[in-house]
Amino acid sequence: MERAGAEVFEKLPVGQAVRRQIVPSVVSQMVTLIYSLADTYFVGLLNEPRQSAAIALVYPSFVMLTAVSNLFGVGGASLIAQRLGKKKEEDAREISSAAFWLGLGAAMLFALLFFCLARPVLTLCGATEETFPMAYGYALWVIVLGGPFVILNSLLANLLRAEGHAGEASFGISAGGILNTILDPFFILPVFLGFGAAGAGMATALSNLLSTGYFIFMIWRKRKTSVITIDPVYLWQAKEHAKPLLAMGMPSALQYALTVAAIGAQSAFVAKYATEATAALGIVKKLDQLPLYFSIGVANGLLPLLAYNDTAGNKERRRKAFALGTSVSLCFSLFCLVSYELFAPLLSRLFIADALTIEYSSAFLRRMVTAMPFMAICYPMIVQFQAMGRTREALAISILRKGVLDLPLLFLLDRALPLFGCMWVQPIVDFVSLIAAAGLYIRLKKHGKA
Repeated sequence: MERAGAEVFEKLPVGQAVRRQIVPSVVSQMVTLIYSLADTYFVGLLNEPRQSAAIALVYPSFVMLTAVSNLFGVGGASLIAQRLGKKKEEDAREISSAAFWLGLGAAMLFALLFFCLARPVLTLCGATEETFPMAYGYALWVIVLGGPFVILNSLLANLLRAEGHAGEASFGISAGGILNTILDPFFILPVFLGFGAAGAGMATALSNLLSTGYFIFMIWRKRKTSVITIDPVYLWQAKEHAKPLLAMGMPSALQYALTVAAIGAQSAFVAKYATEATAALGIVKKLDQLPLYFSIGVANGLLPLLAYNDTAGNKERRRKAFALGTSVSLCFSLFCLVSYELFAPLLSRLFIADALTIEYSSAFLRRMVTAMPFMAICYPMIVQFQAMGRTREALAISILRKGVLDLPLLFLLDRALPLFGCMWVQPIVDFVSLIAAAGLYIRLKKHGKA
């Protein structure tokens, strides 16, 4: 029986193959964004800056969940697509099982470590005596109790996408997001259960638990025709696949992990000024996610298509797919850039009524969104390096984007332009990273390796 991936990755015209892969991936990312925004929106209806600040303070730790998920999900998906390109289906099964169980172990360990270190971690991210209780209440549900399910939800979606099941992956992520959005007002608002920010965490934990259950059911249902498996019987080969799996997933994971440090540092800088500024940064981070999540959705959808064709020797098809997908990502980011510059106060007002928070949010948004066009190309560039097996290049750009430039620039620009200088860091970093990524790719192409 011909697998779904063989038809999509090999036979469909490039435009149809790209559309088949990226549309479900982008849809699932948009739904994820909606439920993320829903947390901020419904908490914002309380019109209590401390509650909104709690969501912003936990956000760096929530991003770290994505880092853990990508280490095994993106790494596993890349290797699975490459093995399928070489027609090595048994290897793909072993990699799938290893990715799941290693990811589960890492998820449980991360939740335990956060539980033990919650106070210093949240304080490092800018929590004060005023905001810590609310931030911890939210984090207890979304990181400690729900964190493993957040990690497995995304990990399993990536594994299914690697075999061409982009629709099933999108449905699972989207269904969880829709459920989260429905549950939010019931758990957050005082007219219902009234748990505030902690209620947002409860809704996220429950929805990700159910979404993970869906993915496990889908893998079981497809067990006779799919290479995607979580059967522990394949773990006897885990040692063989662990090193390449971690190496392939490391660029994506490290980029998110370093994002945690960058966001935490930015939150700490902003927290020195006012609680309203911290709340405003949380709102901007939510709005900023629209073009970001779109680009990530495009990149995630492209990854197995690029990896499969590169390994199968069809580099021209890989180049065409990359060019088309990146063009879509760039066009959307430019649309967001114009819209955010024009309507920053109106968009901020959707989340909170406090006038000072809206003023800060509008100013922050207009600066930070200028990074989006550069980021819209940079993310697919990193994914293309991973798909080609060029982990060094992918790792170099990931570290450059998050860690090498942004932390020093935070200190420099905050001193030059107090508070608002921090918002110019990401546009500068993404521009430099894009230039570096283009240079690396041109060099590879010149030597016949791209």
